[in-house]
Amino acid sequence: MNLTEIRSHFPALQRTHNGLPVAYFDAPGGTQVPREVAEAMTDYLLHHNANTHWPYPTSVETDAIIRGAREAAADLLNANANEIAFGANMTTLTFHLGRALGRMWSEGDEVIITELDHHANVAPWRALSTDRGVVVKSARLNCEASQLDYDHLASLVTDRTKLIAAGGASNALGTINDLERIAKIARDAKALFFVDAVHLAPHELVDVKRIGCDFLACSAYKFYGPHVGILFGRHELLDTIPFPKLAPAPDRAPERVETGTQNHEGIAGVAATIDFLASIGGEGGTRRERLTRAYAALHEQGLLLTRKLWEALSAMKHVRLYGPPPTEPRTPTVSFVVEGMHCDDLARALAEKAIFASSGDFYASTVCERFGIESLLRVGCGCYTSEEDVTRLIEAVASLSHRQAGGVQ
Repeated sequence: MNLTEIRSHFPALQRTHNGLPVAYFDAPGGTQVPREVAEAMTDYLLHHNANTHWPYPTSVETDAIIRGAREAAADLLNANANEIAFGANMTTLTFHLGRALGRMWSEGDEVIITELDHHANVAPWRALSTDRGVVVKSARLNCEASQLDYDHLASLVTDRTKLIAAGGASNALGTINDLERIAKIARDAKALFFVDAVHLAPHELVDVKRIGCDFLACSAYKFYGPHVGILFGRHELLDTIPFPKLAPAPDRAPERVETGTQNHEGIAGVAATIDFLASIGGEGGTRRERLTRAYAALHEQGLLLTRKLWEALSAMKHVRLYGPPPTEPRTPTVSFVVEGMHCDDLARALAEKAIFASSGDFYASTVCERFGIESLLRVGCGCYTSEEDVTRLIEAVASLSHRQAGGVQ
């Protein structure tokens, strides 16, 4: 699809505000949804709604829809369908996994997290300090490079290290981490490796086999889907880890990971979301091959928009950018501040111009602490972001920063 075709699938793009078409730059916090996803969810609720594993048609259909969604998510992550579990969101799934792993660990065992991470990949592991006496260590953020200090991370490893938890990409800075490097550190220590791919999965086609991780979690609402979390875990681990569960519930992976009745309509939407992404890659080949083509095209589009935005903002005297430049591995997510203007006020001013962007610490509060700032203004490009959207954003920020500085540039 070309950009015009892609945009035609998103009814939200018809919205106007103050007489202007809305430009959505809030994708890192949650993307807009294509029509096909909403239709799949509605179709499930109206025509297939039932609970699972019973011998009548709607229940059998529900089982098939969930099975199809596991297969779709497996294609997205290059995993096997029996390695995919669903849940409310990445945060809930990570707490659930952390509690289960903690049952196998002893006081004094260690987990390594990082300063670059969203706290959904921090708090579940820190909770084990209280619950199990697990020691939690944190790898440093190199603020100058906006990257992890990999040498410091490696130096934290001991023979008590049980798990390393790291993000695939920073939702605050856009930094893409070297996951294969971290995986090697974990393997050499005979430790498990957990990846928070919530901000990575919308922009880079995940390959759990290439990464070499043991677990990886993401959320479909970050890549044009409903609010459903996805957890990949190596089958032999999901099948044996002592997850909290009801005794009569299924005791085989991956269902043994999923507590209670799932969000069936949302899971139907996950499958439709992944099929929509694959459709961007055109016809022919497997779903994974179409996803590969789609992600390659979207990566190039995102990089062009990021370069334009980065260069323009860098030239503004009263704007300060955070994160690696477009020459480094990064997502099309750009964070900045305007001198003398609170980020919430900046977001409100942009909204008046029908430009929707987010402000705050985005639950990556340690990142803001390390940089000595309270909050950031974050803009992110999605598959539907146009060059015209970026031009409008640049012109609006230029006008606001100029006015904030009293007209002096």
